[in-house]
Amino acid sequence: MRLPAMGIALFVVAAVGAACGGAGGDDLSPGGSGAANGSGGDDNGFGSAGSGSDLSVGSGSNPSGPSGGGSTGAGDACATHRASAELQPVYLAVAFDVSGSMGANDRPSHSKELKWDPVVAATKQFFADPASAGLTASLTFFPGAQQRQMCSARTYRTPDVEMTPLPSGAFAEAIDDVTPETDEDWRMGTPTAFVVEGTISFIDAQRRENPGKYALVLVTDGYPQLCRGSDSIQAVVEHVDAARGDNIPTYVIGVANPPDDEPGNVDNLAEIAAAGGTGKAFIIETGNPDATATSFRAAIDQIRGAAVSCTIAIPPAPDGRTFDKQRVRVTYTSGQSEPNALTYDQECASGDAWRYDNPANPTQIELCEGACNAVQSDPEAALGVDFTCEDVIDIPL
Repeated sequence: MRLPAMGIALFVVAAVGAACGGAGGDDLSPGGSGAANGSGGDDNGFGSAGSGSDLSVGSGSNPSGPSGGGSTGAGDACATHRASAELQPVYLAVAFDVSGSMGANDRPSHSKELKWDPVVAATKQFFADPASAGLTASLTFFPGAQQRQMCSARTYRTPDVEMTPLPSGAFAEAIDDVTPETDEDWRMGTPTAFVVEGTISFIDAQRRENPGKYALVLVTDGYPQLCRGSDSIQAVVEHVDAARGDNIPTYVIGVANPPDDEPGNVDNLAEIAAAGGTGKAFIIETGNPDATATSFRAAIDQIRGAAVSCTIAIPPAPDGRTFDKQRVRVTYTSGQSEPNALTYDQECASGDAWRYDNPANPTQIELCEGACNAVQSDPEAALGVDFTCEDVIDIPL
């Protein structure tokens, strides 16, 4: 199955060793034991492309165990079962700056044509893009509509668009609704620390009900303003640093002022991205609307890829069968290329590898850094997990 950029699906072929038998076969394997050998598979244990049937692996088509000790399967054929699994679901909570500096036209650095319009166009495209399928997102505008309540984290605990599977037109509608009709209608103030704190509280509540991989995406054009007390860059850094410690990374997209007018408005955002565990902020230059929209889309695409989870829940074995953790092979395919088996490496000393979350009692498969990066950057990626009839990996004690 081809993997969408943010919702990577896997097919798990469970060929459980306890079910390996002789000529009698098993009704889970189309064609019985005869399907194990012949055109249905190749010497790597993969079914022929486009065959549409379950993979059956015979004793002659699987490699020997990890130490070269030969097959532990029994008989000439192995019954197969195909289940489906998905990478851990991904949720993005987007906090979007709608303050006057994004487009009130009261000074050159607040140009709606150069900042708001191209950024909004790219944002709408992201939420409606079929490539975002498999991702779920929310959208929170700041400052809040009620000026007297904008400097409170409670204001931002409920987003303007609740967590919604993408693609969706609900986000474009919300952005259109919040876009001021006149230059005088823009909201004033940039309560960054409060929207970050409130959005993180929203994420905490959400993942108790819907476990998965969550991230905060902050889109803003500058420094916190017009809130007293704890609205400062240091306060924002403290919030995102704590969130990172709780497995919530923060991505930052900074919208720079147009050239030659109040430069440096996004210099502080690097601290936030670093504290949020995502490296450097994505800084979007303005001045040319087409170039701004292109840069913003590129930043969103990178975030979309980076947010892809690299954790695979191991599905339960078929009824009456027993999962064998040593009989697992993970494969990676790009486009129409042949599948390549990733190395099992519990220490992830090799980047292009995978490991179990807990080798003594595994419940998930985790891709190591190199394999994870490959999946995140490849919209043509496809992953496979073969549960074989023979020992193919050696689990450390």
